[in-house]
Amino acid sequence: MVKELIIDSTPTGVTIALIEDKQLVELHKEHVNNNYAVGDIYLGRIKKIMPGLNAAFVDVGYEKDAFLHYFDLGPQVQSLIKLTKIRRNGTPGTLLDNFKLEADINKAGKISEVVSKNLLVPVQIAKEPISTKGPRLSSDLSIAGRYTVLVPFSNVISISKKIKSNTERNRLKKIIESIKPKNFGVIIRTVSEGKGVAELQKDLLDSISKWESFMKKLPETEPAKRVWGEMDRTSTLIRDILNTDFANVYVNDQALFEDIRSYVHEISPEMERIVKYYKHKEPIFDHFGVEKQIKNGFGKTVNLAGGAYLVVEHTEALHVIDVNSGNRTASKENQEENALQVNKEAAREIARQLRLRDMGGIVVIDFIDMHKPANRKVLFDHLRELMLLDRAKHTILPPSKFGLVQITRQRVRPEMNIVTVEKCPTCDGTGEIKASIVLMDDIESNMTYILREQNEKNITLCVHPYIAAFIKKGLISLQWKWYFKFGQWVKVKESSSYHLTEFHFLSAKDEEIKL
Repeated sequence: MVKELIIDSTPTGVTIALIEDKQLVELHKEHVNNNYAVGDIYLGRIKKIMPGLNAAFVDVGYEKDAFLHYFDLGPQVQSLIKLTKIRRNGTPGTLLDNFKLEADINKAGKISEVVSKNLLVPVQIAKEPISTKGPRLSSDLSIAGRYTVLVPFSNVISISKKIKSNTERNRLKKIIESIKPKNFGVIIRTVSEGKGVAELQKDLLDSISKWESFMKKLPETEPAKRVWGEMDRTSTLIRDILNTDFANVYVNDQALFEDIRSYVHEISPEMERIVKYYKHKEPIFDHFGVEKQIKNGFGKTVNLAGGAYLVVEHTEALHVIDVNSGNRTASKENQEENALQVNKEAAREIARQLRLRDMGGIVVIDFIDMHKPANRKVLFDHLRELMLLDRAKHTILPPSKFGLVQITRQRVRPEMNIVTVEKCPTCDGTGEIKASIVLMDDIESNMTYILREQNEKNITLCVHPYIAAFIKKGLISLQWKWYFKFGQWVKVKESSSYHLTEFHFLSAKDEEIKL
């Protein structure tokens, strides 16, 4: 599989398109002032305790209070609160070598036993503000690097389950044990497999320096303000997904190109050459065919290659996808086989759509009914296999009695929603146009003004091809009638880009005559 990143930088922000085998699969937008991004750490102030929810509402500077549940406090929240008080009282120190850890909180405890109103506690954004909800928080802090994740107030080393080899797991564990600081836990990521000591050490030291930066800023930071921010979306994405499958990373901004190239050189020097600066005048998304794919992929109806189509509906509670066979007739004799083929084709597109639109929460898919249990299992296994490429956590349930497949997918930021419909240029979005019967009268009255009042010569009338055909039809056409009326020939030019009732006049110098 050949992967490419196309990065479009504009004054309003950066749009990143992930291409797999020339097909758009992910689209990320980062605005210039992107506060409350996943991973950012704020100095939160507890505003309200909700015993019934076993949660608290926290002021982090957002218009709506953020939500912090008891289960998101983390086992070592008491240590975090203690450290915050120590640092804000002016005690120096950034690491935790001489810090005495507090006991873990009770898993079945109450939030009122741990935090109180107006308490200051560092919190990390776990879910961005979505719709009418404020951010969701966690006080179980972590700092992600390329190969490792640093977890303060812990001494546990965890290894990704995707690393299967016991030899490799033991090797990685020994390396990390020898270099990690005291009272810090480490999660070893999947991409660490096969990496040497130097690479892992450099990555871990980078994460430690980020923690130190956070600790230095903590004493001066005002409540409800950001203490430490994650990298920009572009760098985060490159950090998480960059691998040997990538062939190119195209960037259309010189400064951003230099930043990305230096970052790639830092994390993976051998891949620096794939970062390329796009110099053409044509917009970068148009050049690589991304813009067309965006318009095709984000509508309510998504057409599939074989004639089938999907209908995607978004509601407050869930997303609904309906699969329709359309004019697809793959197998005339066997309806069951035809349904299976359409469903498998739809499953591929649905897996892409979930990533592309970043649809989270509950997704319900109404596949075409299949009567054979074996076929339903084939479809279920096929969908699960296709969803393995999705980095978001997800759960897929087998088809229900009604033939519906239910998916829950992790939602950490608002879904990507791009309006693919355009305002009608004829009616300007009103749904009404001027009576077509008076069109020729309008044209003729304007022509009279131009030829008799302004004394223009050799003018050209530009209209839609349908209107041009009407003007030229017949032995004594309208064009000839105008010649007899005005004493000069009016040229008629067709333009298929015009809407039906649009017309313009050009002078002898081919300049538009303003009416």
